[in-house]
Amino acid sequence: MTKSIYIYSPSSAVRDKAAVRRGIARLKAMGHDVEVDPAAFAVHMRFAGDDATRLAAVQRAADSGADVAIITRGGYGLTRLLPQLPYKAIAKAAKRGTAFVGLSDFTALQNAVLAETGAVTWSGPAVGEDFGVEGEPDDIMAACFDDLITEQGEGTGWQLPRAEAQTEPFQAKGLLWGGNLAIMAALAGTPWMPKVKGGILFLEDVHEHPYRIERMLTQLLYSGVLEKQKAVLLGHFTNYKPYPHDKGFRLQTVVDWLRSKIKAPVFTGLPFGHVQTKVVLPVGAKVQLAVEGRDAFVVWGHAH
Repeated sequence: MTKSIYIYSPSSAVRDKAAVRRGIARLKAMGHDVEVDPAAFAVHMRFAGDDATRLAAVQRAADSGADVAIITRGGYGLTRLLPQLPYKAIAKAAKRGTAFVGLSDFTALQNAVLAETGAVTWSGPAVGEDFGVEGEPDDIMAACFDDLITEQGEGTGWQLPRAEAQTEPFQAKGLLWGGNLAIMAALAGTPWMPKVKGGILFLEDVHEHPYRIERMLTQLLYSGVLEKQKAVLLGHFTNYKPYPHDKGFRLQTVVDWLRSKIKAPVFTGLPFGHVQTKVVLPVGAKVQLAVEGRDAFVVWGHAH
């Protein structure tokens, strides 16, 4: 089934142009109609064009009428655009059927759109790092993206670590939201942090040492975000180096600390983050979380 895909760069400049071009070619080879934003490869300092250029690219993505608007890459740049983003146009496009897809720095746009309009966007792959890999893209990532673009996806599931096996089934209903931890911490205290109560918050990050992860979690804790959630789902936290003076302080230490600070359950292993095997998740959709033994499921039905 042919779908239309719009590719744009709202954050950092594309450094690996070959990867993005491979991703574009793969999406075309899958039979989709692909349109690349005219500023997709723009460069202004570390950004994909100056602020006005990137704002215009977001506007063009919203006006494209595409089935999917997907970013080339994350990086940094969207938080500085939050006061000027075309929220009404994005929400209108989402309601019309455009799935805005991305991760990492894209978390800023997603949660700001949720706070401003309540519209649903999708945490998922980027063109370069996911579709542009050398070799074949990850099967699970590609299948989840295909489910999204064909409007067939209704949920996802994964297996918890043995230590997290539940002796009693756990269920919760709430708004799914979150994304990159550093961005979520940066949004705390701003107008663009969604005021979600009774939600299901998911978090991931990359290049952040566990002590920095804990520090960002304390920001969400002390700002009152974590205590209002029904559950916290931790994805992958990757690409950091331990220090000799950690003396046993590690990521599990942070997870244990978090569990001691909030009443909501904390589940790990969510297949999402800066990793090849990632699912797509609807930011702002009402979902049901079900955990039995080591099996965890997040179901959203037809949130597209």
